[in-house]
Amino acid sequence: MEPRPRPVAVAVNALLCVLSLCVSAAEAENVTTYDAKNFGAKGNGVDDDTKALVAAWKKACGTPGTVTLVIPPGTYYIGPAHFHGPCEALAITFFLQGVLMAATDLKRFGNDWIEFGWVTNLTVVGQNGGVIDGQGAASWPFNKCPVRKDCKVLPTSVMFLNNQNTVVRDITSVNSKFFHIALLHNNNMRMSNLRIHAPENSPNTDGIHIERNTGVIISDSRIGTGDDCISIGQGNHNIYIARVHCGPGHGMSVGSLGRYVGEGDVTSIHVTDMTFQGTMNGVRIKTWENSPTKSLTARMLFENMVMKDVQTPIIIDQKYCPYYNCEHRYVSGVTIEDIKFKNIKGTSTLPVAVLLRCGVPCRSVVLQNVDLIYNGKAGTLSHCENANATYVGYQHPEPCA
Repeated sequence: MEPRPRPVAVAVNALLCVLSLCVSAAEAENVTTYDAKNFGAKGNGVDDDTKALVAAWKKACGTPGTVTLVIPPGTYYIGPAHFHGPCEALAITFFLQGVLMAATDLKRFGNDWIEFGWVTNLTVVGQNGGVIDGQGAASWPFNKCPVRKDCKVLPTSVMFLNNQNTVVRDITSVNSKFFHIALLHNNNMRMSNLRIHAPENSPNTDGIHIERNTGVIISDSRIGTGDDCISIGQGNHNIYIARVHCGPGHGMSVGSLGRYVGEGDVTSIHVTDMTFQGTMNGVRIKTWENSPTKSLTARMLFENMVMKDVQTPIIIDQKYCPYYNCEHRYVSGVTIEDIKFKNIKGTSTLPVAVLLRCGVPCRSVVLQNVDLIYNGKAGTLSHCENANATYVGYQHPEPCA
């Protein structure tokens, strides 16, 4: 028997207030709500709920108007699940009250575990938990990417692909097999109040990886993983990041860039009011040498950063290569220009707190009001190669000669 929409006048009105979309009771009556358990989902952490959740999504996606799919409290054990559009729904909300728990058999997976794709006006929101558990510990020993270029990439926990006008908030992601969240080819995304966690030694568990997107805002979140808290890859434009606490992990990176053919430019990046605690790096731009095509990295502002026991707080590295055998035939094909580091303060755990290592000379790099202190016995240092930096205001360590 086909499930019928539940009565929603009061419940949905409360839900929409949670989403900052408070409406009147009359307006709420126009919202259709589906409960995943009405489609056979058990939520007991044992039975496989993949088919039930996908069936519930298809019903919600195919319903005209404003639609909410509720995943009630419980633990939903699922394998790969693709929540795809285009949808008949004008706007659709995936309302996670329980826990989504990933299968551990890697043979079941392709590139990702949960995928939201080709949807317009999508909201993914959590309440009373709202946890996405990748169960990555069982898979991390099979990840050879930190040491091999030709490695098999493990599945990302949540992929957002080709969406328009997306809100993601109040979600917790833990122990991804690879990246926690990846954004690819999206336009206009707003992400806030996210909690992303994995152990410091978990490989490639980037918190949020961004690639070929336009108009992304990430704010008011805490991210601690075994890799970058946030990584901004190639082809991105107009990215704003604010009030994110990062650590442990590798810090926040633009890159790595310049490794593959056809990479797009990265422009108009604004990162502000971040705190880094116990991370390998603070803010970093990293590009490969021997780039097969040329690209541009430009118009970036990193400001109001606090570094707490960070190895190297400020880095531009155009000789990036994490492997033992690295070729140094040609300088990086990524041009870096119009980069500003402003109001950066705190402590480093290595003497070189500012590292600007450019291939071809970087252009218009500005450091303004930098106050970084090495917490060891030696003095704090800067190291520069082809940087041509301009210094404004207070500077510690001293600028490169």
